Amino acid sequence: MDGSILHFISPPIPYFVDFGYAYYGVGDSHIERDCIRVFDLIVVRKGVLPIGENGGSWEIHEGEAFILLPNGHHYGSAPCTTDTEIIWIHFQTFGGWKLCLDMNECMGNQIELIEEHKKLAYLNHADVSSIFIPKHTKLSPKAMEVLETFFQQENEPQSLRNWKRQATFQSFLQHLERGLASPANDTAIQLADRIELFIRQNYASDITNAVLQKNMNYHPNYLAKMMLKVYGMTPMTYLQYYRLEQSKRLLLQTPWSIARIADEVGFHHVSHYSTFFSKKEGLSPTSFRRKFAKKIPSNG
Repeated sequence: MDGSILHFISPPIPYFVDFGYAYYGVGDSHIERDCIRVFDLIVVRKGVLPIGENGGSWEIHEGEAFILLPNGHHYGSAPCTTDTEIIWIHFQTFGGWKLCLDMNECMGNQIELIEEHKKLAYLNHADVSSIFIPKHTKLSPKAMEVLETFFQQENEPQSLRNWKRQATFQSFLQHLERGLASPANDTAIQLADRIELFIRQNYASDITNAVLQKNMNYHPNYLAKMMLKVYGMTPMTYLQYYRLEQSKRLLLQTPWSIARIADEVGFHHVSHYSTFFSKKEGLSPTSFRRKFAKKIPSNG
């Protein structure tokens, strides 16, 4: 089975566009299309679907899911040899995404993808995270159960049906992402999430590797390894990144001085903050404020 992974950054979370089902008799083939501009998630309910994309070919068996890319050339790689039924879901994302060969490639490109995403999605100070979806996977019984609720929603009024379909689609994506995690990855994710939560709750205070070691009860090298695996950066790098994002929020939403903002988010030397900000954002904190905040709110 193809081990490729689709790496999405959110928010916004990939969103539902359309849904339907199709039947292929013996000798039928999947339709040929170019650059349909939406992701095409195919689930085989019965039979086997031979599928091709950009020169590659796969056989999608009963109970499996496969995602065709929005910018690809799709076609049936061979005629069906048995009666085949599929569910298809079209979805799209507004921000950054990348097809990676494996999780190591996802992690290696995570920081660059986040920066690309923030430009595409016009996010100046939002906390973002990664979503990892396998391109080709065997579905769990629970994922199949969630998928079948799409059919149950056919009897709902249109306005209500659209809300429910988006919620169902997001639930289905969560099952796809959970199915990707190995026991080793689960351990890394749990510990990395503990570190990330601790940093978010205490970022304005003095956090060091020694502080993390005391609170997490693991050696700093191991903590760094887990954070690198899941977030693509060490705890100290993530701390600086998070402080920077919080300072951008304050630059846009308060009239506070640059010195006060630096101190509020944990940069206790304004010169260090300004240098770090300029290096990462390509402009000074003051220039950032002038560019994005048309009117600074007053105190009170």
